[in-house]
Amino acid sequence: MEGGVPEADISAFRECLSLSWKNPYVLRLAFSAGIGGLLFGYDTGVISGALLYIRDDFKAVDRKTWLQEAIVSTAIAGAIIGASVGGWMNDRFGRRKSILTADALFFIGSVIMCAAPSPAILIVGRVFVGFGVGMASMASPLYISEASPTRVRGALVGLNSFLITGGQFLSYLINLAFTKAPGTWRWMLGVAALPAIIQFGLMFWLPESPRWLFRKGREEEGKEILTKIYPPNEVKDEIQALQDSVSLELTEAESSEKINIIKLLKTKTVRRGLCAGMGLQIFQQFTGINTVMYYSPTIVQLAGFASNQTALLLSLITSGLNAFGSILSIYFIDKTGRKKLALLSLSGCVLSLALLTATFRQTETHSPMISVVETSHFNNTCPGFSTTVNPNEWDCMKCLKASPKCGFCASGSNELLPGACLISDDATEDLCHKDKRAWYTEGCPSKIGWLAIVGLAMYIIFFSPGMGTVPWVVNSEIYPLRYRGVCGGIASTTCWVSNLIVSQSFLSLTVAIGTAWTFMLFGFVALIGIFFVIIFVPETKGVPMEEVEKMLDENTVQFKFWEKRSGPQKV
Repeated sequence: MEGGVPEADISAFRECLSLSWKNPYVLRLAFSAGIGGLLFGYDTGVISGALLYIRDDFKAVDRKTWLQEAIVSTAIAGAIIGASVGGWMNDRFGRRKSILTADALFFIGSVIMCAAPSPAILIVGRVFVGFGVGMASMASPLYISEASPTRVRGALVGLNSFLITGGQFLSYLINLAFTKAPGTWRWMLGVAALPAIIQFGLMFWLPESPRWLFRKGREEEGKEILTKIYPPNEVKDEIQALQDSVSLELTEAESSEKINIIKLLKTKTVRRGLCAGMGLQIFQQFTGINTVMYYSPTIVQLAGFASNQTALLLSLITSGLNAFGSILSIYFIDKTGRKKLALLSLSGCVLSLALLTATFRQTETHSPMISVVETSHFNNTCPGFSTTVNPNEWDCMKCLKASPKCGFCASGSNELLPGACLISDDATEDLCHKDKRAWYTEGCPSKIGWLAIVGLAMYIIFFSPGMGTVPWVVNSEIYPLRYRGVCGGIASTTCWVSNLIVSQSFLSLTVAIGTAWTFMLFGFVALIGIFFVIIFVPETKGVPMEEVEKMLDENTVQFKFWEKRSGPQKV
């Protein structure tokens, strides 16, 4: 069998580490392709901090929630197109050329964003970066998966997830580094051009995926690469298994019609694989992870922390935990297994989202009151408050929801005491700060706001090692070789469509129903996701890729997921 080695166990992680001296060539391939994951992560993380300063530079963005969502979500819309085209490009031109194309798009988008004179041009740059993100999101893990020995395949694909979260952590460090620099957000968004150039240079000199080369009849090139990837005693079996697999695939391709959606859905193994792969991507997004990554500083401000710098610093904690969780996933993905890890992850997310729901509900219903006396100290009272017949009923949350937009200037002696409700503009903010008071426009002061940070940290700790990695690993190994590129593109497109829906609606949901109920919705989705994984997702831990196809053909549902499969068991 291709990659026919014993089932992965605890030694897989140690073996992955030992590659640094036993076979550095494999790690070189994995790290070079994984820079695509770094770029992917950097883009998803950097916009969360940059958005705070984009709002300061472009007042239209500050006033219009939908424009903030558009700046975030247009990159995701671009990623949908990139993932869709990327599936075809991966099969037609190869994994390597797809990664090189993604780098070029990253570079172009970064330059446009850095020089953007208006929100419209900024959005154009975001679309280009989105194209690159979409292509990289499937090409990088696919390349790593196909250039890795079976025993450490999960760990090395998990390396891509670590680099994604590492890119997010790096983006928060870059955000903090440029908070005082002229141009702030322009530097934050422009830095992404550098790793794109580095990866382009590295990948330009690396070979194509050996499996893709065999598929295209370039077996000699593929054999040369396999001799560098596998130990001498395994190379012969690997080459034979790959030849048999590709021969079977090509025979089927010649005797059937071209790949189309009807053909995919009629093929039982592909249909079941798509159900598991697409489902995991949907639940990954609808449990809210990218709202945390795209809007993390904003969420921190909603919890009652007013300063941009404070919001970025606290968000750095969650981003660091995300990177740490990805390191854990490299260890556990081949030890615990994909399915168990996903279930543990989703269960923890449900608990964390319940804590966030309770915390934000408390902050929304117990915010500081508005004082007529405090407000009268300023000449720019919020129009809604000055015309109300019941000023004693106004609190901070009601002030922030007023139209036109208003802000809360906290009491100078204690932020939890009644404060002033004022019109929200730069002049008013400066007056509030000159009086040594905190200025709030996103959330209100709260004595339990720190619990929201704890809830976010818990959420990341549970999500990152499991649902942050498992969907990508499963999608890189669950499809038959002939359909792998196309199915990977479909799954990535599903991921980005789901991402678009969640990110485009998050801020609007927090305005319409409140932050607490928004997190509660994510919690219900995570709960449903637990049952989905139990029923529809097979365990692919340590299973060679050809055996995964047989497993999908012979098995449908394994309710007793904690038990090792003893053999085919038709349901």
